[in-house]
Amino acid sequence: MKRNECIRMMLFLLTYAILSLYSASGWTAELSSSDCVKCHAAQPAQIDAQGARHKTITCQDCHAGHRPASKNNIPVCSQYHQGKPHFETKGCLTCHTNPHTPLVITFSSTLTEPCLTCHTPQIKQLRENKSKHSALYCTTCHSVHRQAPECTKCHKPHSSDMAAADCKKCHKAHMPKVVTYASDTGSIYCAACHSKAYNLLKESKAKHASLTCATCHQEKHKMVPKCQDCHGEKHPAGIMAKFPRCGDCHNIAHDLNNWKTASAPAAQAPKVTKKKRK
Repeated sequence: MKRNECIRMMLFLLTYAILSLYSASGWTAELSSSDCVKCHAAQPAQIDAQGARHKTITCQDCHAGHRPASKNNIPVCSQYHQGKPHFETKGCLTCHTNPHTPLVITFSSTLTEPCLTCHTPQIKQLRENKSKHSALYCTTCHSVHRQAPECTKCHKPHSSDMAAADCKKCHKAHMPKVVTYASDTGSIYCAACHSKAYNLLKESKAKHASLTCATCHQEKHKMVPKCQDCHGEKHPAGIMAKFPRCGDCHNIAHDLNNWKTASAPAAQAPKVTKKKRK
């Protein structure tokens, strides 16, 4: 037992002596990455698997010398990463926890400022279009770099007919209250909130029943067109002047020419006045 311990100690001392020689001035230039892997197997393997651009450099490009002769052979990121606002961010290893896998990024739950150095359009949208999202940290939603969560992770869909992918047809995550949509958006998406208008239009016998909501309410939520935008001035000027509101004659656009006849109140029987006896 003691003999094995002595052998291990001698091997350790020999290895230490060799590394000390290599790390001394004049020996560093002769080291290569193939030498490093003999003792540091994990780091080269990590770079091979997920090293990103770090795959294009050698160990010696970052680690000048070896301990104990070189005591500062672990560089800081800013020695090599310069020229962009993001590289001026302090605490690189807060997110890039392992320099050998630089794009395996982890976040805390309360992070915003470092994200802004790259994602300026998104923060501009959040600040110019106030919503509840504007008060959140970036990492409240984006807990994994380059991964956007589904809206339904936090929000219930407007109806059971809608899937998570449907949300983006009308809402943008960084300006959710600015509701816009394509001209071919189906009326079923509008029906979830505007059921009365949808049902009236669906049951209508007028030509409007064949149109989608987006045909008239174009591109932006709460856009209400004028009848004249599609129909022009259909009547002589005198009639248009007397009845400037089309609905005065045609009812609402979702239920054209369908006036509900109000039932007349029931006639009351005349009161009988009793004569007083003399």
